[in-house]
Amino acid sequence: MPPDNKPSYRVLLLGANGQLGFALGGALKALGEVKALTRSEADFSNAFALRDTLLPVVKKFQPHVIVNAAAYTAVDKAQTDQAIAMQVNAQSVGVLAELAQSINAVLVHYSTDYVFDGAGNTPWSEDDQTNPLSVYGQCKWLGECAVRQHCHKYLILRTSWVVGTHGNNFLKTMLRLAAERDSLKVVADQMGVPTSAELLAKVTVDVLQTMLLAAQEDARFGTYHLAAAGETSWHAYAQYVIAGALQRGARLTCKPESVEPISTSAYPLPAPRPANSRLNTEKIRSTFGIELPAWQLGVDAILDVLI
Repeated sequence: MPPDNKPSYRVLLLGANGQLGFALGGALKALGEVKALTRSEADFSNAFALRDTLLPVVKKFQPHVIVNAAAYTAVDKAQTDQAIAMQVNAQSVGVLAELAQSINAVLVHYSTDYVFDGAGNTPWSEDDQTNPLSVYGQCKWLGECAVRQHCHKYLILRTSWVVGTHGNNFLKTMLRLAAERDSLKVVADQMGVPTSAELLAKVTVDVLQTMLLAAQEDARFGTYHLAAAGETSWHAYAQYVIAGALQRGARLTCKPESVEPISTSAYPLPAPRPANSRLNTEKIRSTFGIELPAWQLGVDAILDVLI
């Protein structure tokens, strides 16, 4: 036991080189020893091969918790690459759930607002009916089902519009385009919440510090919505990013007022997007006493690092 007398746990992290995995890699060290595997070390595109890869790792390392940050996130490509998307986001997740169950480990898995159809204007609650519109949303929902079927001690954290300092995301795309163009057109009729990978990682650790000693039948295991506070549109989000970058001295050709709002129908994509991606986070806030900051603070922190 370490000098401060806090329990030390073994954590197995999958998808360590992704946007979320990068943030988790540092944050999870607060729990103890972290074994982080990248996509090349644990390939989710073949569930049978993944099982063969992870079995010896799990037997030797004996993790107290398995955190899955691996995912197929190419939303539009998934429409035509359905087989691989299903392997990564559903079948391989089932393999993880079975492994976690076999050693009585806690499994943390991340899901998405895309499991809902985006109807209405009310923030989605955990027990609302799912109805994914895209292959990506469908395979993420099937991944959730696999976790619930095969593992008792699980935490499914649904989130939205993930952004971070590492990897590719909307924020970085806006900065690049704003440096190249005088004006931009951005969808204004889809509502959601930009949520930083750093916030997701921090809350994951906070929740795990409570749940790692919990009994298998603890009612707090289950599905939670986790997103920053507030809401915005992609258009207003883009304006906020560009304004913030300019305030920090970035040399951009496009100004916030030159970002034109357009409708979803004016920018057709292969995979349909939910118009309403708002997530009700009351359950996770009340269950674990967590305060979630405004989305703008997460974006500001990322801009501070990038610019």
